[in-house]
This record gives sequence, C-alpha cells and structure tokens, in this order.
Amino acid sequence: MTYTFIRYETVGAGNIARIVLDRPETRNAQNRGLLVELDDAFRRAEQDDSIDVIILSGSGAGFSSGHDMGSEIAALEELPGPHQHPTFGIDGGTAESHVERRMRQEWHYYFECTRRWRELRKITIAQVHGKVISAGLMLMWACDLIVAAEDTLFADVVAVRLGMPGVEYMAHPFELGPRRAKELLLTGDAIDAEEAHRIGMVSKVFPGEELDEHTVEFAERIARRPAMARLLIKDSINGAVDAMGFQESLRHSFGLHQLGHAHWTALHDDKFPAGKPGPDIEDWKAAGPLRIANRQRP
Repeated sequence: MTYTFIRYETVGAGNIARIVLDRPETRNAQNRGLLVELDDAFRRAEQDDSIDVIILSGSGAGFSSGHDMGSEIAALEELPGPHQHPTFGIDGGTAESHVERRMRQEWHYYFECTRRWRELRKITIAQVHGKVISAGLMLMWACDLIVAAEDTLFADVVAVRLGMPGVEYMAHPFELGPRRAKELLLTGDAIDAEEAHRIGMVSKVFPGEELDEHTVEFAERIARRPAMARLLIKDSINGAVDAMGFQESLRHSFGLHQLGHAHWTALHDDKFPAGKPGPDIEDWKAAGPLRIANRQRP
C-alpha cells in the first residue's frame, strides 16, 4: 500500500518500526484513509520478523486531534463520488438505516481496529506530544507503553462538544480510574504529562526536543529482551486487565456510544448524529483553550 496520510520508517539498528501520523495541517485528525493506512502499517510491522518494537508518533504540533470532523478530505471520502473511500461502500456503509450504517462502520473502523492494534504481536510505544484529544486517546491507549513530551495535554471533549458519552473505544475507567474518568468526560478538562505519569498512564516524560531520541533509546532497551518474553509479558498483563472486565466494558460502552448517536439522529431532521452547538450544547468554538483539571477549582 502507498501511504498518503502516514509515514513508515525504521530507526535504531533497523529493528524499530516508527509509524508517523502525517497530517500536520489538521493536527493529525483521523480521516478514514489515515486509519486504513495505519492498520496496514501496523500489520506490515507485525509481519516483519526483523522488527522488535513499534513506535507510533505524530508530526507537527500535536499527536492527534481526534476524529476528522470537518476537513474537505474527510467529507469527500464519505460522500458518493469519485473521491469516496472504498470502505464507505462495505461493512454496512450502504445500509438504509442511519443508525445501522453508523454502528457497523464505527465497529469496523473505530472499535474493532483499535482492539486489534492492542493485541499486535509486537510491543508498541505511543510517542505523544502537544494535544492528545478524544480519538487520539484511543490510538495512544491501544499501545503497550506511552512516552510523552513535557508539553503534552490529554483530554476527551466529546461530551462537552458533541453531547456524546466519550469515544468508541472507552478505556477511560481503566486508564484514569472511574471518578477521574467521569470528571474529565463531564468537564472536558485536561491532564498534563506529569499527572498522566503520576497515575501510571504514561511511562516516561521527556523534553520535547529530546522526545524522538529518547523514545528510540527506550524502544531499543525493550527490544533487548527475548521476543518470547516480551510477548508473554504483554499477554499476561493484557489478560489480567481483561479478567477485570476490560473487554466486556469496551463492548458495553460501544453500545451506549451508538445509543448516543441514535438519540441525536432521532432528534435532528438532517440526521446529524451528535449534539449541535446552540440548540443542544454550548458553542464550543467560543469555549477557549483546554483547561487543566485542578482539584481546587470547580
């Protein structure tokens, strides 16, 4: 596959694959083409027996601003015509019901792919910087380890900006803890890299100018472990989390996410599947920058 929205390269001694989200003009918003290319790149690295560790990073000002909600490229990909992405004609993309179409499409291209990336047969490291917003969290949380630049902010603004109960891959209670997850979803507030490290979500925090170099060093250190040991450790920890109910929680939350879409689709004559600024939710365009969650501020 020829890549348009990502870059694939090897670093270190050639045994580290680095996949770079490469839509800096949109802060690496996730259009369908990017997600399909990312799936191919992950599989490419997984198939290559010379690759020990996979790094996922983003170009430009931030790791990922989440789902692409408004670019011309994303619109052309979805609408019938010469630029429509072929995945909008399969996997429920032609279903007559708005609700069925969205549920089946999101299952394949937001939910199931993220779960598949979590189970890759290689150790994966998310290298993040700038803002990691909503669906950006999904990509990051699918990785085994997270390394962040000092300037990184993490937030899920889907509730405050779209009236929806978080993203499709709802790992929040496991990554943040239940009460912190509720707080951050209900307020749209962010946590910084130091807080993310304190709660165990992030493994390392580096100065931004050293992030690339130190992430590769970290990956090389992990690559020195025997391949079988790496894989068994990954499966042991993932299995423990699954035994706590992680997979069932993901499925349950995905169903509620689709209920949220169905709710807004039923309310809007144009079938828009989320709340609209003005009649439904506050105008988020006037909300200003992200606020850092502060225990002493309402």
